[in-house]
Amino acid sequence: MPQVIEWQNAGSEDIVWRYPKEDLTWGAQLVVQEYQMAVFFRDGKAYDVFGPGRHTLTTLNLPLLTGLLTRLAGFGGNKPFKAAVIYISTRLFAGKWGTRAQTTELAPLQVFGQFWFKIENASLFVNEVVGGQNAYTTAEVNNYLRGFLNEKIIDELSHYDLITVFTRLDETSIIVKNTVIDYFKRVGIEMTDLRFEGIDTTPEYRERLFWLKTGKTAPEDVLRMETVKNAAESLGKSGGGGAALGTGMVLIPQIMTPTGTQAAPAAALVICPKCGNKVPATSKFCPDCGTSLAPPAAGAINCPKCGKSIPANSKFCPECGQQISS
Repeated sequence: MPQVIEWQNAGSEDIVWRYPKEDLTWGAQLVVQEYQMAVFFRDGKAYDVFGPGRHTLTTLNLPLLTGLLTRLAGFGGNKPFKAAVIYISTRLFAGKWGTRAQTTELAPLQVFGQFWFKIENASLFVNEVVGGQNAYTTAEVNNYLRGFLNEKIIDELSHYDLITVFTRLDETSIIVKNTVIDYFKRVGIEMTDLRFEGIDTTPEYRERLFWLKTGKTAPEDVLRMETVKNAAESLGKSGGGGAALGTGMVLIPQIMTPTGTQAAPAAALVICPKCGNKVPATSKFCPDCGTSLAPPAAGAINCPKCGKSIPANSKFCPECGQQISS
């Protein structure tokens, strides 16, 4: 009874399967179903590949492996030999991906979607993914592909700002897809499609995105608004202490006041008691009527010569030198 090598009951989601025995015999029957490929793998390298059909193993249809065995132990056409048989499904598969990323302004992103692929080159796929990544099961292959996709998407999104990611998502997905297609082709996989199905950020950046998408608010203005909001929230968390409130009241005007030349503060004014005009508070006399604006000092008298207000006990006027009679 010849040995029969066959992947039975392969599910529609199964990508790879390894025949459990590595002790093979010449004349064994290799059964390969439709949408399957069988790859002989030994010492980390893929050798002969078989498509759908029933094959009797001989040195004629295993030329590459036969050459290896001959170099290792001399030709032995009737001796059993060791090799792994890796079955690959050539169906079209759909995989899901999802990851967290950041934009150029470090806005956190959550993105997810699907991708579709199939094994285009079984020998290359076994060398680079199954053997190269030690992924001998469907779950291990899916984990590897998903991890690679996530890594590429994180790297690509880090080159875009928040508004670009949300307004040019189709363009971004195409760039990522093209990048991944080239890599997948190098490991024997054909990626047929890649889609972004969801993208989100935190509530803080959702609000920023709202203002940016209006087209009427510059990014620096949005950032200034957020800083003011954060300052106000910090004040609220401080418990309403007087010192904290004073600090906040100073901080917010400094943030909101546009930079540049600022207007000088207006001088204080007083009203002339005679003509009623408003004059600077630093004036000694009204510039309109000449009335003295100095408040009368207690115990003061007016100089009989110059009329200046001088202390009552003065013997001479400090302004004009007039002798003051006692």
